Amino acid sequence: MYDSAVIPARFALAVLAAAAIILSAPFISIIRNTIREAFPGHFVLIIGTVIGGCIAAALTAALLRIRDRRRLRYGAIVAALVIGAGYSLLTSSPDPNVAIVERFHFIQYGLLTFLFYRTWRPLDDWGVLIVPAIAAMLTATVEEWFQWFIPGRVGTVEDVFLNWVAILCGLLFSIGIDPPALTANRVGSRSRRHVSRTAALFVIVFAMFFDSVHIGHRVEIDAIGSFTSLYTAADLQVQAADRARIWPANPPIDKTRLAREDQYRTEGIQHVHERNRAWDAGDIDAAWRENQILEQYYGPVLDTGHRWPAEQRRDAEGRASASRSTTPYVSAAYPYRIYTWMPLLWWIAAIGLACVILVAGHRGR
Repeated sequence: MYDSAVIPARFALAVLAAAAIILSAPFISIIRNTIREAFPGHFVLIIGTVIGGCIAAALTAALLRIRDRRRLRYGAIVAALVIGAGYSLLTSSPDPNVAIVERFHFIQYGLLTFLFYRTWRPLDDWGVLIVPAIAAMLTATVEEWFQWFIPGRVGTVEDVFLNWVAILCGLLFSIGIDPPALTANRVGSRSRRHVSRTAALFVIVFAMFFDSVHIGHRVEIDAIGSFTSLYTAADLQVQAADRARIWPANPPIDKTRLAREDQYRTEGIQHVHERNRAWDAGDIDAAWRENQILEQYYGPVLDTGHRWPAEQRRDAEGRASASRSTTPYVSAAYPYRIYTWMPLLWWIAAIGLACVILVAGHRGR
């Protein structure tokens, strides 16, 4: 049955835009590298010009449409700009190449939110603001989850939060362009179905993303220390045996972006970097402990060109024994947060919340 709360053509356009954002993830690195190679030293300027042009076009379109409720509409647009600029300045990466890409997300998700907003524009209550925001948040979560599987891309909950701020800005900008009537001062019965179903789906997808990317285990090694991993100690041994069998004939390739990232190898490389950083900094004890972690659980990674020569290993072992710290060593090699929560409890909470949302939506009808 046709639902008058949704405009089908606009919904199709919004879904296509969401799919384009998600599916373009493997190609973004290729596009960025192509721009850098074609215009050396001008990457930030080029992307910054694109961002500035998009913002100018959006502001022009908004200002041409404002004829009434000027205080509300101008205020919403100014709030969007202030929040976007403020968040960018507070959380910006020190690397300008990374920072400019982060700011481009505001363009992506601002536009996507506007498209979803237009989809549910017929709603005459607060659902017109809630449902588009949840739909865009769902897209952002799926995109970051997809990026986590792609070599050379990063997908973390911090990046999801960045996209959510961009969605808020997009929603405020949408209000400035085409403010809703909001004839009802609550979420009415017609909107509850859309809100509850979209929100429940979002909760489950976010739970899957967070489970994959951020829930892991703490692995202890007697007399060495501990580290966090997406795998248990037993799983790491299985992964190591599998790579030791496969990699001699089919060594891992770094350059491809159109493949699934090997998270076991990524963890091992992070420990290699931490070992080498500690060695260069003169922290021989930490370097030795990181090397012990590598030898015990990431041997195949060492065999791809990262294993210490025998002389260096003997030197490190002797110097580490003489300067060994009594403080328990906790490796900080993995750069992203891993929470050692019980997955079962996480899923009980997630499924329970989704069920409560669905039941609330049904009872509201």
